[in-house]
Amino acid sequence: MLTEHAIDHVVLERGDVANSWRHERWDSLRLLTPNWQSRLPGYAYNGADPDGFMTMPEVVAHIAGFAAASSAPVRTHTTVISVRQIDGGYCVATDSGEIRCRSVVLASGAANIPRVPQVRQAVPQHIECFTAFDYRNAERLPPGGVLVVGASATGVQLADEIQRSGRPVTLSVGEHVRLPRNYRGRDVLWWMETSGVWSQRYDEIDDLERARRLPSPQLVGTPEHATLDLNVLRAAGVEIVGRLGAVRDGRALFSGGLANQFALADLKMSRLLDTFDAWGCNNAPHAEVGPAERFEPTHAPASPRLTLDLRSGEIRSIVWATGFRPDYRWLELPVLDRTGELRHDGGLVAGAPGVYAMGLPVLRRRKSTFILGAEDDARDVVGHLVRHLAQTTV
Repeated sequence: MLTEHAIDHVVLERGDVANSWRHERWDSLRLLTPNWQSRLPGYAYNGADPDGFMTMPEVVAHIAGFAAASSAPVRTHTTVISVRQIDGGYCVATDSGEIRCRSVVLASGAANIPRVPQVRQAVPQHIECFTAFDYRNAERLPPGGVLVVGASATGVQLADEIQRSGRPVTLSVGEHVRLPRNYRGRDVLWWMETSGVWSQRYDEIDDLERARRLPSPQLVGTPEHATLDLNVLRAAGVEIVGRLGAVRDGRALFSGGLANQFALADLKMSRLLDTFDAWGCNNAPHAEVGPAERFEPTHAPASPRLTLDLRSGEIRSIVWATGFRPDYRWLELPVLDRTGELRHDGGLVAGAPGVYAMGLPVLRRRKSTFILGAEDDARDVVGHLVRHLAQTTV
């Protein structure tokens, strides 16, 4: 889009094109979004399986294909060391020299560093710990039981995969977002996009900060288009426990509020399905979608375990599926809040004229962190960037 406006620019990548997809994902991961939603500006999926879900090598090829087709001026294996303000703009220091520019777009994303809770420090040393960044497959885990902490998309997928490997799995569940894979004969993300839910703007959301903190929905992309929720995991033998609150004297302590967490997630899912139904009544021809559906409530264990002795040998490893956070240690600008998060208004970074962000949760729309959300956000951000450059002098 910068090329469309004849704006000279360069894209800096610390590794290869699509580096995080190449090196920071587990082996079996597939996109959560169906292939037909893998759209970038002027570039869309054109393979033989539009309703399927890309594997990681396919995602890498898709992004690399977009970079080649768009002739993006990418400098690979270039690590940014710092960004600081200078007269007339900014100085970007890299391991291969400095770049002086009038504007900067921060597109490093929100998943740079695993967000591991402080309770990790109290885990007995003999238990091996992994994050979603260094987990590759179940065979690399030690034999024996596994505690998976976190039940968003990553947590439920890893719990399912590890259980299938023959290792007993205990899944620690806190706040989560439950969704069926399919609804009324369509992928649930078809409903999210077509009904307009995903296009809701950030300035139309009542509690924006909460929306930006929501965990990713419990979805998995499989050839079978299977739903993966807590009922499915329990039926497969995964033990469900509450949120991990503390580790004291080698014992993991879990919250007793599972039933409330389940009821809240089920209620929110039902409300979302009501939104789809209301839209479908007015917009979707009956031939294109099936009848309205409702799903079984999430079944809470009768007596969920509240403690787990980590010294007993029952648990040999822990996988922390507790989310990610951005890494802005290289950003020498007064633009971070007290938690280290970027202060911005729809991608316009506060306190730094000419600095923009892309790829953050609910940046400008609910779909901002998905591949198909990039184009609309980029058009808005680039439009502001163009106006900024027109109003400033070198």
